[in-house]
Amino acid sequence: MAEVMLKDNHFLVSQTDAHGKIIFANADFVAISGYSLDELIGKSHNIVRHPDMPKAAFKQLWDTIKAGKVWTGFVKNKTKSGDHYWVYATIIESQSCHGSKAYLSARRKAFANEIAEADALYKTMG
Repeated sequence: MAEVMLKDNHFLVSQTDAHGKIIFANADFVAISGYSLDELIGKSHNIVRHPDMPKAAFKQLWDTIKAGKVWTGFVKNKTKSGDHYWVYATIIESQSCHGSKAYLSARRKAFANEIAEADALYKTMG
């Protein structure tokens, strides 16, 4: 499958509930994912998880945000059609509009040199 490159001005934002179910997705995230908003809302955020991403990377991500800290890093995601895209993500614990615990993810384009470094690191993680 092909790599989809985000435009320089794309800024993907999503919010999940405490269980990782999507409760908000902005237009840039909807467009790059290939899913409709209705297909995303209520689904686990791992709907876009690429199988190349090592489980250890997500364990570190969840351990960090559940400890109330900010996680940043590179993530390879998959689109509905099976293509993939890389992002630099910042994820924090937040609050939903109803006041419950949530997680907010803001993502920008990852550049070729960043992708090469992240890809090489993730291949060592198995």
